[in-house]
Amino acid sequence: MNTLEKIASVFRDTFSSQPLLVQGCGRINIIGEHTDYNEGFVLPASINRYIYFAIAENGTNECHFHALDINDSYQFSLSDIKKSDKGWANYLMGILDQLQQEGTLLEGVDVVFGGNLPIGSGMSSSAALEAGFALGICSLFNLQKSRQELAQLAHRSSNNFLGVPSGIMDQFASLLGQRGQAIKLDCRSLQYEYVQLDLKDYELLLINTGVSHALANSAYKDRVRECHEGAAAVAQKFEGIQSLRDVSLEQLDACREDLTPVVYQRCRYVIEENERLHQALHLLTNGEMEALGELLLRTHEGLSKEYEVSCRELDFLVELAKDHEGVAGARMMGGGFGGCTLNLVKKSAKADFLKYAKKEYYRVFSVQAEHYELEIVDGTDIVRG
Repeated sequence: MNTLEKIASVFRDTFSSQPLLVQGCGRINIIGEHTDYNEGFVLPASINRYIYFAIAENGTNECHFHALDINDSYQFSLSDIKKSDKGWANYLMGILDQLQQEGTLLEGVDVVFGGNLPIGSGMSSSAALEAGFALGICSLFNLQKSRQELAQLAHRSSNNFLGVPSGIMDQFASLLGQRGQAIKLDCRSLQYEYVQLDLKDYELLLINTGVSHALANSAYKDRVRECHEGAAAVAQKFEGIQSLRDVSLEQLDACREDLTPVVYQRCRYVIEENERLHQALHLLTNGEMEALGELLLRTHEGLSKEYEVSCRELDFLVELAKDHEGVAGARMMGGGFGGCTLNLVKKSAKADFLKYAKKEYYRVFSVQAEHYELEIVDGTDIVRG
């Protein structure tokens, strides 16, 4: 019995009804890190790591959630939705809260979920929770919303209900991913285009540090605040500045005396990262994988030294990749402070690199690092119902 069948079976045994089945998709981000909440550009793709849902309406005002992987449950009334001390339940309640704030009339639902998307890995299990549940609820109640509207709904839930000042990349990638394609997304206008992800003799793989992160922690919020502070200072001297998306390095340097050294560093990283994304698109189009790998290394250097969202374990894995001749480049991926490194590895060198990296990581940290081989797939979808 696979994971989806197990979840459906537990649902039927628990609630004695037939559920709608949904799979919420994880994501990677090739380049463009911490640029989304600065209205910049990102290059994510949805991957074959999922959270599966079994959902059905129950004809009452009560909701019953069960997280199968951790064997935990939560129930509440639609007339009394408020944040709980169960963080996982808040991601689902936030979707219902936003729908009710729009004036949508709902009834209670029963939900069982679980999957193979590691929490705290940087593959955005939180967005998969939001995206899968949002799509399931809209399908159950025949709410006419586009996938882009669902991404915006889930993003508002993160910002307003959970209080996480994140950008829209994760929810957008989870819902709008397409097989074999990355998404070049403008996080201001939400204009997007698909980019064929032809990596030639290379592939992308993830190595998990085993260090879990929490996007709601104070360090993440500090980065958002520092970026907004920097953009506001530049806007005092130059017209047309709404966010760091609009700021050039020359403009930033002209305002350097008005910024603290830390805020200057944060802003410089974001401006350079937006430029790296456009360079990466050119390299992808032309099949220049070694040069793309160099960009990934430069992104990691910026994330580690200027943006300061890396950690010792992430830096160690990137250095291992940098020194291995079969690896074009690597970087930390996601919010930071833990999670995975993204590695651009020659297919012929993959086995040797993984053996070397895992051995060295265990030698230094006494942790068996997991790795994930990736397939770029279609995003969150209804499985059957």
